[in-house]
Amino acid sequence: MIVGHYDKAAGYATRRSGGSPSWLLLWTEAGEGLVEQGGAAFRGGAGDLAVLGSGVAQHYRVSPGAQRWRFWWVHFQPRAAWTAWLGPHAVGGGCHLVAAVSEAVHERIGLAFVRASQDARWTPDMPAPRGVRAPAVVSGGAARELVLGAVEEVLVLATASVRPEGRGEEGDERVRRALAIIAAEPGAPHSVASLARAVALSPSRFAHLFAQVTGQTPMQAVRGARVRHAAGLLEVTDLDVGQVAAASGFVSPFHFSRAFRREYGLPPRDYRARLRGEQVIG
Repeated sequence: MIVGHYDKAAGYATRRSGGSPSWLLLWTEAGEGLVEQGGAAFRGGAGDLAVLGSGVAQHYRVSPGAQRWRFWWVHFQPRAAWTAWLGPHAVGGGCHLVAAVSEAVHERIGLAFVRASQDARWTPDMPAPRGVRAPAVVSGGAARELVLGAVEEVLVLATASVRPEGRGEEGDERVRRALAIIAAEPGAPHSVASLARAVALSPSRFAHLFAQVTGQTPMQAVRGARVRHAAGLLEVTDLDVGQVAAASGFVSPFHFSRAFRREYGLPPRDYRARLRGEQVIG
């Protein structure tokens, strides 16, 4: 995870032809940015929250005609429940745009990002630095959970504030229950049929509803939850890669390593070595 704050003038641009190995959140405070990913294109102005999925070619920059773009950004791996909140805001290409977030929550969202920037540098033996907005790579497991908590607060505030009037959350309840089941036991032998039974829907109806709300299939959500669970085990345990794969529901270390690299951009062993400050060879 990386947290940063930019105030960029016209001419700034970032292009990733292979996409990012992590998700990217962009919260615009002032000015305007133009985002292109996977065939989708949109502008983000003050009070707009953009969330870009991983693995899709992306290009974002200061909008033509704009003088600047001031924004917070976070590279992260999402928690399972977040996809349901973002689903109604999908704009294609793995992108989500939560537009025109209520001004009533702007200050609180800004404070959450400041806290995320501080917590990214937090360690148990020293207080988090204040007033530092240079990009920060999250330093460890506890810091990561603190930053994820701040990101979750941002997503809750933004998506709740733009819910159309009269639209409750009941329609998403079955999807949220399924996501909770996946998150609680990512290593369990989940299938579309088993998840559908758990929420009292037919497999076809469940799969359609799940994709409509989250923008991904149920098994894509399961694989994502398993990879994130495995990342946690790599960080806090000494289990070998085969044991981590089995504990996370993968049928073999090979399939696990391939899925992990697709999500995080490097093999499980290298991921663990980097977290622990060891030299990665190759």
